[in-house]
Amino acid sequence: MTGAGGDQVRLRPGSRFPLGATLGPDGTNFAVSSGVADGMLLCLFDDAGTETRVALPEYDAGVWHGFVEGVGAGQAYGYRATGPWDPARGVRCNPAKLLLDPYARATTGPVRFGPEVLGHDVADPDRASRLDSAAHVPRSLVVDPGVDVPEAPRPRHRYADTVIYEVHVKGFTMAHPGVPRELRGTYAGLGHDATVAHLVGLGVTAVELLPVHQHVPEAFLVERGLTNYWGYNTIGFFAPHDGYSAAVRTGRPGGQVAEFRAMVAALHAAGLEVLLDVVFNHTAEGGQVGPTLCHRGLDNPAYYRLDPDDPRCYVDTTGTGNSLNAGDPVCLQLIMDSLRYWLTDMGVDGYRFDLAPTLARQDGGFDRMSAFFDLVAQDPVVSRAKLIAEPWDVGQPDSYDVGRFPPGWSEWNGRYRDTMRDFWRRHGGLVGEFATRFSGSSDLYGGSRRRPTASVNFITVHDGFTLRDLVSYDRKHNKANGEANRDGTDDNRSWNCGVEGPSDDPEVVELRARQSRALLATLLLSFGVPLLPGGDELGRSQGGNNNAYCQDNPTSWLDWSQRDDDLLAFTRRLVAFRRAHPVFRRRRFLVGIEAAELAWFTPSATAMTTENWTDPNARALAIYLDGDDAPDLAEDGTPLLDQDFLVLVNGWWEPLEFRVPDVGEARTWRTELDTYDPAPAASPPDLHAGDGLTLGPQSIVVLQSPGMVGSTRPEAVT
Repeated sequence: MTGAGGDQVRLRPGSRFPLGATLGPDGTNFAVSSGVADGMLLCLFDDAGTETRVALPEYDAGVWHGFVEGVGAGQAYGYRATGPWDPARGVRCNPAKLLLDPYARATTGPVRFGPEVLGHDVADPDRASRLDSAAHVPRSLVVDPGVDVPEAPRPRHRYADTVIYEVHVKGFTMAHPGVPRELRGTYAGLGHDATVAHLVGLGVTAVELLPVHQHVPEAFLVERGLTNYWGYNTIGFFAPHDGYSAAVRTGRPGGQVAEFRAMVAALHAAGLEVLLDVVFNHTAEGGQVGPTLCHRGLDNPAYYRLDPDDPRCYVDTTGTGNSLNAGDPVCLQLIMDSLRYWLTDMGVDGYRFDLAPTLARQDGGFDRMSAFFDLVAQDPVVSRAKLIAEPWDVGQPDSYDVGRFPPGWSEWNGRYRDTMRDFWRRHGGLVGEFATRFSGSSDLYGGSRRRPTASVNFITVHDGFTLRDLVSYDRKHNKANGEANRDGTDDNRSWNCGVEGPSDDPEVVELRARQSRALLATLLLSFGVPLLPGGDELGRSQGGNNNAYCQDNPTSWLDWSQRDDDLLAFTRRLVAFRRAHPVFRRRRFLVGIEAAELAWFTPSATAMTTENWTDPNARALAIYLDGDDAPDLAEDGTPLLDQDFLVLVNGWWEPLEFRVPDVGEARTWRTELDTYDPAPAASPPDLHAGDGLTLGPQSIVVLQSPGMVGSTRPEAVT
């Protein structure tokens, strides 16, 4: 067969499985799904950009396929779908548009926005564009899966032992002085000894990477001179983003695959799991007037939820213009194949699903019995991974689905965030809510027989204020985003401690430091899985920008030269303390007859009553944690006992005296942590039941019983 470029192409039928470009001993098999096209052109590009078109000869069970002899690793390619252009029926085949392979393992080249990338005519959206897009869109690459990459055993931390560190591949290393300049902002930089040493020293167990699937910016951001820095605009669900690759920078397209795998191996070798923040709710093609880059041109009705009243338009439960069609077998297969690929071939350990309810909306409403959840539960690979949902989207009327996900899933607990922020910014009447969130949110997860680890607790994440900004700003300051400060939430639940923004006032600086320590201590002492955003431990600020998704610059990058060493040391101490004491890592809720293992007291050491819990002015309480009830088991199955603890919480803006309650078998108590005065005492005095202890304003003190019971208690942290 002679291609459009005049080259002789040796072609045979090939196989419909697996989808994508699969390298063989004498060529490559190409297979792509489309149930609406009446033909599929494979487009091969040489180094000069010359295109050779080959009509795939076989159509079988919705898949176009063919084997091209002589095609090897590094070959650039794409597809053109011939067939009907009928937006009124939701079908948008247009052979003038070069399309990415949805299963491409790597891509090369940017999107150059203009009318060429649109499937429709600018003057008439119902008419197909005749402008060729090949010079304006990325190409897919054939990848050799057998690249030799070192491997390390997977750490496999239990949920109860997990501390997640949310990090952006580029921003974490762009200004790191210990990372060679040529590796900064890359997968290789994240896997470098200097960055791994920080993660290990901090004590976290898992890194959660902001999106690393191939993504592109939106046209409106490019027009402003900005980009989609966070990466929540996916176009390739199998391809590592090429912008984070040192190999690609040095002229080795496709090298991002081996580089990513090597990064994962380095993190695994350090005992760190790797979780991916994945965006299976929408793609970068946007709404009906967005670019045609891949899925829209191949099989629009299969990949996207179309408006049943007008299939020209999309159902949008994501706020981005489109929503993936998780009720269609083709789309579901793409999602599941991608999840398995990253777990098996790329070595990752789990996922955080962005706007996860959209995946369960096959018929419109959120359905925990949806096909997606069924497939995940039955899959022998995916079901064993860590699965974390962001349990909200913009679908109506059930957009907020905290607590509604099936067993086996954990969730970002937005109610935890809101409660803890409000409590520490001096809102009264929240002691009951504080206690519920602190003890694992049994109201959300206990009824469905899930564990406290179903709750991923967080105070801050990438979306919103950093920890430093949470205690430094009352209002967002997002003008740099180019939207007149209209973007980003106005519901920050923050407190600037008396001055908006940076301050040299020593009292304000110290108050902000105390607030930061109290928030961090709350997070790392609570039952559940703590999530710490990268840079919060360093005191990172974004200048009050609470929506820095488009700021690929020092606003978002970690500034290691300005790190707060005191805050870093305190955070390390907290993480180590949590790791040393299983009583703070409970795997079950304490209810009913077991309630004595977890008891609540007023500052005067009396048991909390209904009146105390509902007091609108209440801002303080004491929490007793019994370590004698074997809160955990060692690897050999023996009970792992712990000391008893009292956690004293003062939410008042004045000092407050607490009395030590007469509880448990403890006869003496000593101060282990104090967020008001974090310097450990050389020899803290012994306290006994009835003794008084004054807590500083808005602070937490942890008292520990030094008595030893049993032979498997962990050592105390000093």
